[in-house]
Amino acid sequence: MTDATPEQPFPMRLQKFLARAGVASRRGSEDLMTAGRVSVNGQVVTELGSKVDPKVDMVCVDGREVHLEDDSVYLMLYKPKGYLTTMDDPQGRPCVAQLVPRDLYPGLYPVGRLDKDTTGLLLFTTDGDMGQHLLHPKHHVDKTYQAHVDGVPDEVDLARLSGGIMLDDGLTAPARVRIVAKRPDGSSDIELVIHEGRKRQVKRMCSTVHHPVLDLHRSSFGPLELVDVEEGAWRLLRDDEVASLRETAGL
Repeated sequence: MTDATPEQPFPMRLQKFLARAGVASRRGSEDLMTAGRVSVNGQVVTELGSKVDPKVDMVCVDGREVHLEDDSVYLMLYKPKGYLTTMDDPQGRPCVAQLVPRDLYPGLYPVGRLDKDTTGLLLFTTDGDMGQHLLHPKHHVDKTYQAHVDGVPDEVDLARLSGGIMLDDGLTAPARVRIVAKRPDGSSDIELVIHEGRKRQVKRMCSTVHHPVLDLHRSSFGPLELVDVEEGAWRLLRDDEVASLRETAGL
């Protein structure tokens, strides 16, 4: 995947270096710095504007040296129902960490999340910088959901969903919504494309127009389509998919 990773200008900000190395997101890397857990050439660095040259400087987190890998890892998981989107659950409940090769790729983490009972595409990477950019609201990364809902939304409902729904945390951004199929039992399948990432957003939007979600599936994330992978399995992204992701993230 080297071809999909652009050459980095040096020197670079320390928090960006840590994110690119897969230590944490850029914001998480800043927290590590301000907590005094990061050192450069043996000196603790807490100033967020600090820069390093990965070819020359030795960067450590909690005393362990961190390297900027040439090849970050990007993979998609077809998340099944019943798994929490977390890499660790203190209560021992099933979580997505059990479905991906975290031992093979240290620093792997999910970009965003899906609810426990939602299935579909979940992106993982060791590239904290990429993950941070993809989740930033300014990039408007589309996520496509297939929702099985109670009843059949009428034109007014569809207009409300597409134009913006007032939720308890504010008005949603415009969405693209269409009815895919009407089922014999009176329910229906709809497709929604949103670029926000609020908690349980699709479910709350549909409930607001009185068509609660019965099942929810994410079929795409940005330029990625959920193809060539079985439910509960994962695959590495192709070079062209990584390149498209980087373009979407503005990197």
